[in-house]
Amino acid sequence: FKLALARKVKERRLSQGLSQSGLAKAMGSSQSRIAKLEAADASVSADLMLKSYFLLGAKRGDVLGL
Repeated sequence: FKLALARKVKERRLSQGLSQSGLAKAMGSSQSRIAKLEAADASVSADLMLKSYFLLGAKRGDVLGL
């Protein structure tokens, strides 16, 4: 689940022309944390991944398809 979610976060971020730093700023996080998120690093919580996914415009139904 986390690997698929990480891939979707990166796809959405890139499709919106956002850098990792830009997404980090919008989330109140750091660029390195976003890099770890997109790599599905074990230190990144599913909660943070979901927060970023929704911040990028995903809907609840999008999560069900992962």
